Amino acid sequence: MLLIVGTVRLPPDKLVEARPAMERMISASRAEPGCIEYSYAQDVLEAGLIHVKEIWRDRPALDEHFRSAHIAHWRSSWAALGIADRNLVLYEVGEAQPI
Repeated sequence: MLLIVGTVRLPPDKLVEARPAMERMISASRAEPGCIEYSYAQDVLEAGLIHVKEIWRDRPALDEHFRSAHIAHWRSSWAALGIADRNLVLYEVGEAQPI
């Protein structure tokens, strides 16, 4: 299982404009067979800071995600939306359990 966590930033005045594109990206990603979880969340204290969390079944599923049309479309919108400071980290998770 693969876990991706991190943040991206966009100008706070672009949040409303970015929301439909973010919703499309989330919905399309969640529909992928290897996607276990995919979410974005606005930081409560820092406007324009978006937290990213993704869980993927395995590397082939993530590679397929990276080749998808919806991620290409999403990435092509970044400049217009002012998305910057992309800081994501990939972790390989051997086991997960509730705490």
